[in-house]
Amino acid sequence: MNQHSTIKQLSRLPVIVAALGYLVDMYDLFLFSVVRVPSLKALGVADDKLLPEGVFLLNMQLTGLLIGGVLWGIMGDKKGRLSVLFGSIILYSLANMANGLVHTLPQYAALRFIAGVGLAGELGAGITLVAELLPQKLRGYGSVIVSTMGVLGGILAYFVADLFEWRVSYFVGGGLGLLLLILRINVFESGLFLKIKSEKVERGDIMMIFGNGKRLKKYFLAIVAGMPIWFVVGVLVTFSPEFGKTHGLPQAIGAGVAVMLSFLGQSFGNLACGVLSQRLQSRKKAIAIFMLLSFGMMLVYLLAPIGSTLLFYVLITIIGFFNGYWTLFVMMAAELFGTNIRATVATSIPNFVRGSAIPLTSAFAFLKTNTSLGVNNAALTIATMTVVVAMCALYFLEETFSKDMNYVE
Repeated sequence: MNQHSTIKQLSRLPVIVAALGYLVDMYDLFLFSVVRVPSLKALGVADDKLLPEGVFLLNMQLTGLLIGGVLWGIMGDKKGRLSVLFGSIILYSLANMANGLVHTLPQYAALRFIAGVGLAGELGAGITLVAELLPQKLRGYGSVIVSTMGVLGGILAYFVADLFEWRVSYFVGGGLGLLLLILRINVFESGLFLKIKSEKVERGDIMMIFGNGKRLKKYFLAIVAGMPIWFVVGVLVTFSPEFGKTHGLPQAIGAGVAVMLSFLGQSFGNLACGVLSQRLQSRKKAIAIFMLLSFGMMLVYLLAPIGSTLLFYVLITIIGFFNGYWTLFVMMAAELFGTNIRATVATSIPNFVRGSAIPLTSAFAFLKTNTSLGVNNAALTIATMTVVVAMCALYFLEETFSKDMNYVE
């Protein structure tokens, strides 16, 4: 495939729209991490309650992601990839705009849940569409484009929250999502989906996964393999101000700055991991390399003496870089299963991975509060267990780099 043909394939409207959709998705998803402290303080939450209330609201959002991941995934296989792209963007855009109107913690929690349900559909449907539209040799580069644009959404969330009051930041995110609907009007459906639809193949049946031991094992292993990514995001980055305090830093760590820098690093990491996968002609090897390097940086972040705020932020950026295998991981999840349940798994697996932050953050809060481990050692304990089981899960998953997407379960 020559360079002109490659550029033409990668610049197709569905690829661009999936990438821009993920940008808005990531903006809305991580805006809460940026505005957690100011928004909770504005609602009257005391300083000593910022962490537990923040964990509660984050878990409400993640619960919405879990439920939405299954619902949108099934819809993507039954009704089509585009139905999910349209439905999810409308729901999370309106929900995030409503987040800017809350005045009580219960209101905030309910709307984070609804926003989570909406956010669950975007990435899986977009990656499924890209995986089915692009030729095998370009699927990795397609994931690079989508993931890079998505991570830039996290960076955009920081700058918007820095320029505007937290309520306005939510309005901006919702408005961006609604504007994206204009672009999506001209996006066409996946040809592979239309083919199995015309053949009346059974589609979107969740029991095809849970009722089959081999598929269920593969599904479970894929979820476990992605958990370290969301340990980093849900614990190390979201609660970076608390980790900064344990290092005795002279200046308070800004959660918004930490989120922005980690996603800046991840944008370059996604690019590097995608290219590495193409060069190695392997999804598993590229993910394993980045996962191990990410764990190495976790050890430095939690155990090394950090004497300056600048060094802390540098470490956050480097951890973000090696955390940049998220979208390649989602692409691999989509490649693991046939066309008739591909949207179901590609949408639900990443959201179950995101949802894994619920037990991870809860375990972190429990160990921090009820043991003598302290903040850093509590995080280190969870990090080690998470990475070990993830590496084992990755080892037992099949390699999908050269897999043909035109098949059904």
